[in-house]
Amino acid sequence: MLYLYIPLAVIGGGLIGFFFRQLWMQHKLNATKEAVDTMLSEAKTKQKEILLEAKEQAIKLRADVETENRGRRAELLRLEKRLSQKEESYDRKTENIDRRDIALKKKESEIEQIRSNLEDIKTKQLQKLELISSMTSKQAKELLLEMVESEASNDIGRRIYETESRLKMEAEQRARELVMLAAHRYAADVVSESTVSAIALPSDEMKGRLIGREGRNIRALEAATGVDLIIDDTPEVVTISSFDPVRREIAKVALQKLIVDGRIHPGRIEEIVNKARTEVETTIYNEGEQASYKVGIGGLNPELIKLLGRLKYRFSYGQNVLTHSVEVAYISGMLASELGADVTIAKTAGLLHDLGKAVDHEVEGTHAAIGADIVKRLGKSSQVVRAIAEHHNDEGSIDLYGLIVSTADAISCARPGARRESMERYVKRLEALENVANSFSGVDKSFAIQAGREVRIIVKPEEIDDLQAMRLARDIVKKIEESLEYPGQIKVTLIRETRAVDYAK
Repeated sequence: MLYLYIPLAVIGGGLIGFFFRQLWMQHKLNATKEAVDTMLSEAKTKQKEILLEAKEQAIKLRADVETENRGRRAELLRLEKRLSQKEESYDRKTENIDRRDIALKKKESEIEQIRSNLEDIKTKQLQKLELISSMTSKQAKELLLEMVESEASNDIGRRIYETESRLKMEAEQRARELVMLAAHRYAADVVSESTVSAIALPSDEMKGRLIGREGRNIRALEAATGVDLIIDDTPEVVTISSFDPVRREIAKVALQKLIVDGRIHPGRIEEIVNKARTEVETTIYNEGEQASYKVGIGGLNPELIKLLGRLKYRFSYGQNVLTHSVEVAYISGMLASELGADVTIAKTAGLLHDLGKAVDHEVEGTHAAIGADIVKRLGKSSQVVRAIAEHHNDEGSIDLYGLIVSTADAISCARPGARRESMERYVKRLEALENVANSFSGVDKSFAIQAGREVRIIVKPEEIDDLQAMRLARDIVKKIEESLEYPGQIKVTLIRETRAVDYAK
């Protein structure tokens, strides 16, 4: 029986499960239908809301479009009105222009008639003027141009004079300040050395010993030193003559040693001359080194030091060139410091500015060009080279350092006692200065005064007026600068005197 209940229980359980499952499915189906109905009702509600909103937006858009259309129609009406007004204005302006054109043509014809009448009147007046003045129109034009040119020339001359006077005053004031500062800061002794060309002998007997048998001693000495010995009737004096100051110095030292030694023969002469040459070369190097040390310029090429030392035996107008170079270096450095320039460059250029004089008897060219070439070859800077080349303004242009060295050179040369020259050379220089002044037309007399530092010129007052006198002074200055060589500067004073003379009877 138990076996029968078990299948029945299983079947019953299955039926019950199936029944409950059907109930659960029916319940779920009902719930789903209710949810679907709810969603459909909500969808219908939202659809109605969306339709209402769309209708409202459509109404609003239609209103906006109508408003915009009304505005555009109003704007189009305004534009049409403005266009019609502009057309009316244009028509009126066109009518006015036409009327003015007619009036202008009428006035042009009247002006042409007036111009024709004026030309006739001008022609008649010119004919009358030519008849009255006894001159043609061409002659009258030339006279008028001459008058205008004369007045313009006077005005230009006056303005040039005023401008030059003002600039000259300012430049002279500044130059005086710089020169005064440099001169106060450096005060060198007056150089009074000169080339020693005469050797004193202890007795006239020494002349014979120097000459030697058949002149062999003097020939050996001249051959070894390259100088000429002049032994004349002057008692106890032998004169040394040579264009090379270093050779002259070697001959001088050798002669002094031979005179002291007393043994004078060709072999001894050659030995003494070699010793003298070594001694002079040592002195030259020491002097060059000492000069660079004094100035404070180190690191110079040994060749430059040797050439610098050779200047110890070179003189210009009685002024020792080495001492002058040291002085120029000092003054150049002072001027550079006042002007804010490089002091080392200025000092180097000042020290080496006359280096060409050491070899100017061996090399062609001016000492400025020779010195610049040597300094360039031995590795100095381009500024130093240019300053040396331009310190006499041979290049036609000059830069700051060239101007500094040129000014320092002039200060060193122009100070009292620095230089002297022979009477013959002095007289020739004064004559040349007067000849330059007398070469200009309108000059009556000229006088070189102040030892050639000034020339006073008297002009003919009937040929030269005041403005022409100013131009003549400038022309004379330019010719002096171009044709003469002179230390320092030369003042040109031009005098025009007018006298009114009458007699009471």
